[in-house]
Amino acid sequence: MQPIEDFFPLLEQKKKIVITTHQKPDGDAMGSSLGLYHFLIKLGHDVTVISPTNWANFLNWMPGVKNVVDFEMYQHKAKDIIAEAQILFCLDFNTLSRIKNMQQSIEQANCIKVLIDHHQEPQTAAFNYGISNTKKSSTCEMVYDFIIQSNHQDLLDVEIAACLYTGTMTDTGSFRFPSTTASVHRMVAHFLDLGLDHAQVHNNIFDNFLENRLRFIGNALLNRMEVFYEYNTAVMCIPKTDLKKFDIKTGDTEGLVNFMQSITGIKLAAIVIDREEERKWSFRSKDGFDVNEFARKHFQGGGHAAAAGGRSSDSLETTYKHFLTVIKQYETELNKN
Repeated sequence: MQPIEDFFPLLEQKKKIVITTHQKPDGDAMGSSLGLYHFLIKLGHDVTVISPTNWANFLNWMPGVKNVVDFEMYQHKAKDIIAEAQILFCLDFNTLSRIKNMQQSIEQANCIKVLIDHHQEPQTAAFNYGISNTKKSSTCEMVYDFIIQSNHQDLLDVEIAACLYTGTMTDTGSFRFPSTTASVHRMVAHFLDLGLDHAQVHNNIFDNFLENRLRFIGNALLNRMEVFYEYNTAVMCIPKTDLKKFDIKTGDTEGLVNFMQSITGIKLAAIVIDREEERKWSFRSKDGFDVNEFARKHFQGGGHAAAAGGRSSDSLETTYKHFLTVIKQYETELNKN
């Protein structure tokens, strides 16, 4: 994979470009994709954003989201667009396995492939150009850097700023995580100078849910959470019946794992959700416990040192029991002061 700087000259030639991201895109995935989309459109390129799956309703306010193609819903259309692409940007994922049913189409695409991502252990052999920087707060911050470093800062506008602010805000936990560096604040200051209404973006993301989600969260905290103080660990196990009872949609469970981190002394927070095809894990940690390594070793996942995901083909009961067995191996590490 060649350095991203070597790709910049190719921006000056008008191309057919596809941008994609990981399945069930979150704020950073959709924000970076749409921020880059608007930038490339302003450069005169023919650009399409293709999401491997659907996305949360609270992202539907974002500029340009109506033009995003859902691969699962429009496979033939999406495959044709990918086949004609001259450049393919892959944002906010480190391996092609994270794009679900799109993987084969992307692997077979005869075009220049560019990676922009901040997760550990990228699949560099799959890309012609790219940058992977785990120290960055978000892929949105990296897209901002991409625009600045390509000497097209003058093309930044309020729409691009709103998209990139969204992913930076969500991936930094509203700017409270250690990844919120001085460069993040300087970027946000630039967005404000452009006229960004940051309060409205926050409202669109965090104050835009239905009543059933709040009741679902209450039920999860009351009936599905267990705390193991001997391991400084809290875990939630969400059965499929809860998802049906509260009519839970894509995005409604996002952020639920973070509630457990507010408990004094908790170093590891985990949630497993019984999805149709598999059981999905989310892990959060603090005080140096590496959930990226934990997820890779035990739950076919990965991510960041303090935030990672995983999966299991086992039943909900079996994978939960496996988790309870596994954390015993980390008793000493989880009890370090």
